[in-house]
Amino acid sequence: MDLLYNSSLKLIFSFAAIVFILLFFIPAPYGKFLRRGWGPVLKSKWAWMIMEFPSPALMAIFFFTSGQKNIQQIIFISLWLLHYLLRTFIYPFRQSGSEKPYPLIIVSMAIIFNCLNGFVNGYGIFRLLNYESSWLFSWQFIAGLSLFLTGFYINKMSDEKLRAFRKNNPEEYVIPRGWLFNYISSPHYFGEIIEWGGWALMTWSLPGFAFFIFSFANLFPRGVASHRWYKENFPGYPAERKAVIPFIV
Repeated sequence: MDLLYNSSLKLIFSFAAIVFILLFFIPAPYGKFLRRGWGPVLKSKWAWMIMEFPSPALMAIFFFTSGQKNIQQIIFISLWLLHYLLRTFIYPFRQSGSEKPYPLIIVSMAIIFNCLNGFVNGYGIFRLLNYESSWLFSWQFIAGLSLFLTGFYINKMSDEKLRAFRKNNPEEYVIPRGWLFNYISSPHYFGEIIEWGGWALMTWSLPGFAFFIFSFANLFPRGVASHRWYKENFPGYPAERKAVIPFIV
């Protein structure tokens, strides 16, 4: 099991490097970047549910089969499931594009990553690492929890505001305005990056760090591509607005 764990961590870091480079040249083909030539498709709502499911399932398995369940572990699994149960079973059916096609090849790649990620975080945090009760008062836990909750709030609020924009304009894309959209084009990506940065800090673990690195490698170039798309398609797009990180890029 340790060999599989170490190999999976190496794969996640390798995938992060590959994905970070490729996404600057080939935007992920769904949503506004959907295009022909990517093979069979699923409806977006089913695609999201299928590809996200391994992550909460594996974490739950490792948690419930671990020998010791303390308050630290309960907090970790609760936060993980808070994110992933919403992402897996609620978000797919509330998003405005739930009926849009989603390439099966992207679903397959996401399943592979979520299996690796759910495994290394579940096995690492609930089997290999030992968090004493004093960990709850450590600066890493307090700062990490604060970042996680902040990122979670930004991510979910951004999703809700995007859903409202698309509900009011079902036939076309519009320039998102208000709240963090006044500063960046993709506050939902910004929030999720912060969220998993908080997870890495809170767990102070290599699996948590690997997930944060992959999240950044996956979301940052997608945010840059989305920002470029808005600028190309809306001549009046706010020039002062950044892509992913307020006031920076």
